[in-house]
Amino acid sequence: MLLVLDIGNTNTVIGIYDRDQLVANWRLSTHHARTSDEWGVEVSSLLALEGLGREAVSAAIISSVVPPLTGALAEMIEALFRTEPLQVGPGVKTGVKILCENPLEVGADRIVNSVAALALVPGPAVVVDFGTATTFDALSSRGEYLGGAIVPGLQIAAESLFSRTAKLPRVEVRKPPRLIGRNTIHCIQSGLYYGYAAMVNGLIRRMRTELEGEAKVIVTGGLARLIAPELEGVDRHEPNLTLEGLRIIYQKNRPA
Repeated sequence: MLLVLDIGNTNTVIGIYDRDQLVANWRLSTHHARTSDEWGVEVSSLLALEGLGREAVSAAIISSVVPPLTGALAEMIEALFRTEPLQVGPGVKTGVKILCENPLEVGADRIVNSVAALALVPGPAVVVDFGTATTFDALSSRGEYLGGAIVPGLQIAAESLFSRTAKLPRVEVRKPPRLIGRNTIHCIQSGLYYGYAAMVNGLIRRMRTELEGEAKVIVTGGLARLIAPELEGVDRHEPNLTLEGLRIIYQKNRPA
């Protein structure tokens, strides 16, 4: 079986594939101080809950936007499963041509998402990933990665509002009872929820006008389920898009 890991700033998502079938997946908080041994205990426990032993995993692939943790996770995989993980980065075949000014600046997760998106829909396409930051990735009709946009994530916006004001409280990010709030908490929730949805819809519309053809829109990420009902013209919600992209990239690079 194949172990896939996407190391993000807020969450680390782990999946187990049996050929092309995702048989288990988990979302963990990304603790920057956690050692490779601690990661090993965590992953072993998760596998055990699914009735899987270490011997079930024969290969692994990692994408990471947290360089200090990449080594710890790679070390954990080598110690636990006796296999060296493939790491998404320069030299790894993805099948996607990157047309940015500096391809090395593009986060591994954005390329992985693009690979999975192009396997689901023909270009052009827009991929929106709701994570610590919300990223927008534009793919051409020829399957090229053109670039995109990055904005603060919904949770970051909420925490910033709380930390930078004297009297506004910390609130749960959720859909309020109505657009026009009648108390401070609902006013903040309305601004965050409906304001964020309006911003995302606006960026999607503008990206579509710059892309040739009728661009498909795919959304993913931990907060996608919350905000997706307010989005316009979304073609697919794919919670496991990044994991699927990792599986595809591993298949493109697997040893003969």
